[in-house]
Amino acid sequence: MKTDAQLQSDVMAELQWEPSVHATEIGVTVKDGVVTLGGHVASFVEKHDAERAAQRVSGTRAVAVEIDVKLPALGKRGDADIARAAENVLEWLCGGDKPTVKVMVESGWITLSGEVEWQFQKQAATDAVRHLMGVVGVSNQIALTPAISFGSVQTDIENALRRLAKTDAAGISVSLKGSDITLSGKVASWAERNAARDSAWATPGVRSVVDNMTVGV
Repeated sequence: MKTDAQLQSDVMAELQWEPSVHATEIGVTVKDGVVTLGGHVASFVEKHDAERAAQRVSGTRAVAVEIDVKLPALGKRGDADIARAAENVLEWLCGGDKPTVKVMVESGWITLSGEVEWQFQKQAATDAVRHLMGVVGVSNQIALTPAISFGSVQTDIENALRRLAKTDAAGISVSLKGSDITLSGKVASWAERNAARDSAWATPGVRSVVDNMTVGV
């Protein structure tokens, strides 16, 4: 098991390895396997990539992000311009149809609301606007309104987890309450945790997934 010092060194090395991140602007502290990232970056995308880089490192139990986004002068845009750009990219995402997602922008921070049927659509909306110039953060408040009934959802999820080569389904517990899924148990890495969570979200009819899994060996 890694010590906090070893984990800190590995996270710093991973940040250096990630080409989209200026690692010299980011500080890393670790306590009991919890990684805290501080400092400032020039875009929201860079902040997102730094968080993902820390999560990739084996031994990371959780990541706290205390990074500020400080846009350079050429990267700043007015809220109205950001809102128009976000609406346009969401319209492209919907294939020209009128998007069901609403956009609000305040001081460069985008809030998405509205309704979609699937989690992948909700995530795609965030991914679409994250890269827009002038964005300092994204809050995804889109609600899920699934059109398909649950059926034997628990069996479907457990079978999907067993098909994932990197995930030990036996260590993951699936519980249901209405259209909400709770995952608990222990996984060996963030990759396995993400794979289990993605499998749950891919199940027809899911409104929410509560992740109570822990990462450890």
